[in-house]
This record gives sequence, C-alpha cells and structure tokens, in this order.
Amino acid sequence: MAYTSEPDLLVMHAVRLKGFAECEQIVEATGLAEDVTIDILNGFHADGTVTRREGRISGWALTPGGRERHRKRLLDERDAAACTEVLDRGYEGFLCCNESFKQLCTDWQLRIVGGDLVANDHTDTGYDGAIGGRLQELHLEVLPVLEALSSALERFGTYPDRLGAANERFRQGQREALVRPLSGSYHDVWMELHQDLLLTLDRERAEADGT
Repeated sequence: MAYTSEPDLLVMHAVRLKGFAECEQIVEATGLAEDVTIDILNGFHADGTVTRREGRISGWALTPGGRERHRKRLLDERDAAACTEVLDRGYEGFLCCNESFKQLCTDWQLRIVGGDLVANDHTDTGYDGAIGGRLQELHLEVLPVLEALSSALERFGTYPDRLGAANERFRQGQREALVRPLSGSYHDVWMELHQDLLLTLDRERAEADGT
C-alpha cells in the first residue's frame, strides 16, 4: 500500500518544489482543499517555516529554517515508507525518459532549414505534428514509471494527471502547453517531477540529470 504524506508536508513540499507559489498552485500540486491549504500556510507563516513575498513573482516561499525542516521531514517520510529501492528504480526510469524529453524540447524550439539551425516559427504543421506524436509516445513511456513511484509514495500520483492535462492542451493546439515557463506546461511539471525525485532521494543534480 502506498505511503500517504501528511497534509502539512504536502504543502511544504509543493512550496519547495516551486520556489515561489500562490495558494492555487499549491492546491493543484497537492490535491488538498483550498481552506486546508490556507490554514497550513498561515500556521507555517506564524512559526517561521514560510515567508510571503510580493512583486513580479509573488507567493509563498520557504525560509532557510523551513528548507531544513522540509529536508528532515522528507527523509523521515522516505525512511518510514521504506521505499528507497523503488525510488531508485523510478529515478533511473525517469532519467531514460528525460534525455528524450530534452531533445524533444530542443527540436520544438529549433529546427534545421537549408542546412542552418534556426528558431522554429511553427509554420510547418508536419514538423510540429511529428513533435506532438513524439510527446505522446514519451508520455506513455513515463506513465509506468509514475505508477511505480506512486505505489510507494502516494504524492507521486498527482503527476500523471498534471502531465496528462498539459499533453492534452498541447494536442488541442495550445503551443505554450509544451515548454512555456510558469504556465503549468508539460516542461513545468516535468521539471517539478525531476526535482521531486532528487529531493526525495537526497541527491545533488549530476551530469546524468542534465540541465
């Protein structure tokens, strides 16, 4: 049976993954109710776990003490779930998919025309359509990895729906749904998943992780 994270850890973890997050983004990432999320954030603010920032990029962020508290809670959860072996296998499976996804994103943004590498102006529907097909293949390839991860830690179960929603938007013609930053794009969710694995396994980004 999958290990279920405590709601306060889910909120803390979502803030850590996003760096800055508004309440609605945390609700989407965790699946928690809005009122529960607000109560947890207010409690974290009172005890110094999070701070509130306003400006061009606004939202909640972990304080230095909050980041250390988060790391300890995450490692305690991993030990309680006794799932390191499953996570290791999932991480390796993700890395295999990650190479394909990085190349896909590059090919979406750049293409060769007349022997020159140029920005993709998205006027060639055949070229863009082929990338859409590759994304669908990749999505189907990563789903079993996510299923295995969520069988160990329930919180990984949010990623299939979030990636699936971005994939569907892209298939319906919303070009920004693939790589546009801070838009809930496939790339946004993919990067969160990558960071989630690194944090949960307490690993630093290595050459195999790419950029």
